[in-house]
Amino acid sequence: MRLEISCQDRLGITQDVLDILVEHEIDLRGIEIDPAGKIFLNFPNIEFADFQHLMPKIRRIQGIDDVKTTLFMPGEREKNQLSAILRTLPDPVFSVDTKGHILMCNEAVTSGLELPFSEIESTEISDVVKGFNFYRWMDSDDVKPTSAKVKFIQQDYLADMLPILVPDEDNNTIMAGAVIMLKSEIRLGQQFSAFHQPQTDSFDRFVTLSAAMGKTVKEAKQIADLDAPILIFGETGTGKEMIARACHQASRRQSGEFLALNCASLPDSVAETELFGYAADSYSQQAARPGLLEQARGGTLLLDEVADMSSQLQAKLLRVLEDGEFRRVGERDPVKVDVRFICTTCRDLGQLVEEGRFRKELYYRLNVLSLVMPSLRERRPDIVPLSESFIVQHSSKLGRRPAKLSKSCVEFLQQYPWPGNVRQLQNALYRALSLLDGNEITKEDIQLPSCAPSVTYIDENFEGTLDEEVKKFEKDLLRRLYPSYPSTRQLAKKLGLSHTAIANKLREYGINKATVKL
Repeated sequence: MRLEISCQDRLGITQDVLDILVEHEIDLRGIEIDPAGKIFLNFPNIEFADFQHLMPKIRRIQGIDDVKTTLFMPGEREKNQLSAILRTLPDPVFSVDTKGHILMCNEAVTSGLELPFSEIESTEISDVVKGFNFYRWMDSDDVKPTSAKVKFIQQDYLADMLPILVPDEDNNTIMAGAVIMLKSEIRLGQQFSAFHQPQTDSFDRFVTLSAAMGKTVKEAKQIADLDAPILIFGETGTGKEMIARACHQASRRQSGEFLALNCASLPDSVAETELFGYAADSYSQQAARPGLLEQARGGTLLLDEVADMSSQLQAKLLRVLEDGEFRRVGERDPVKVDVRFICTTCRDLGQLVEEGRFRKELYYRLNVLSLVMPSLRERRPDIVPLSESFIVQHSSKLGRRPAKLSKSCVEFLQQYPWPGNVRQLQNALYRALSLLDGNEITKEDIQLPSCAPSVTYIDENFEGTLDEEVKKFEKDLLRRLYPSYPSTRQLAKKLGLSHTAIANKLREYGINKATVKL
């Protein structure tokens, strides 16, 4: 039988309990004292009925709050947990004392040696695991975790040696033994392959506590395996390329290439050859070079910032989408296309179409399936989980322990407007960790441009009249609200205006179901 006694912190309270046991000649097998204010007693051969009459006596001791039976002692629970872990580990594990004698090992050891533990216990580890001087390592002045190649049962293993350090009476750490874990080459290979294996769900990496991001990821999962083009809208730094890659990995084309062309960073001539490739030239002895369209055959081609593509290149891309083929630069023979297109933009393509700066036919060809990546300002519940995830990633790269966010830092991160979105948050945390001395990131460690979270930023040297700036703001507001209130009556009610006034403004700004994604 085992007892759990809840008590107050009083000098001599444990002795009072033991006195009652001695008075009634109760044999005590073990006693454990929990710093949280509990005493655990273990009686070897006694039934509850034989002890029941002593319970009121123990309860009457000054400072005793409660007495009840328990199924196990804390030490027994910990021992059984460790034993269960050891038994289930597929790798050989040893526990040794400071002289290198084996105190404990798991079933992977006993089955490998084909010996019972009774014949392994107290054996020197060097007699079983060859190729490393365990005693010299444990006898050194500064024992640190180390790894070495060893032999166990005539096979090569990687051994991880971890010292067991306990505090002495002066609270200094002293060596009490070591744990040795072995991994075979096969197991290391399996773990390496598992580490580099792509995730089963490519969308698991996204933080989706916010309703806005949850909606976007849900839509992305639904359209990922379709073969039609995807057009991804979103501000810079929101993760448009990341979700494009996730769509590729979740599609039937995941075994194919995922290639990207940044339409904003290359001159028109370079972008054309990058996209279509070029034919061989016998005069200059230039060999033919396949473009991204050919290299991504069977896979996905990402056209990043497609709004910045020149009108000439837009026309050629439209031809590819319509005919399913293209021609290399300098070549007449067409090449068939088997590529899924995903395009991203941080600009208003519908507005560019109205202004004649983006081909309407191409816009409708690309905008078959669409996603909107919400800004970080629309993802307030995601900011702290994202921050913690970035801290773990950056800490691993910097070779340091992950830091914690102070309360003031959390409040600051959630209130900041994040014009650069997730990318800005990631970079700000990397800088803070790189320069951090302690283990807590405070508000002062986050260096960001000063700006108020609820202000629309207008350059003080803007050109134009107040009326023009008001109209810009009004148009932007209506375009943002229209997807949620596509009925003019709903939108009028939301803004407190008449149905006629809203209808006129929508007509004036060219806001309709054809120009705004619902």
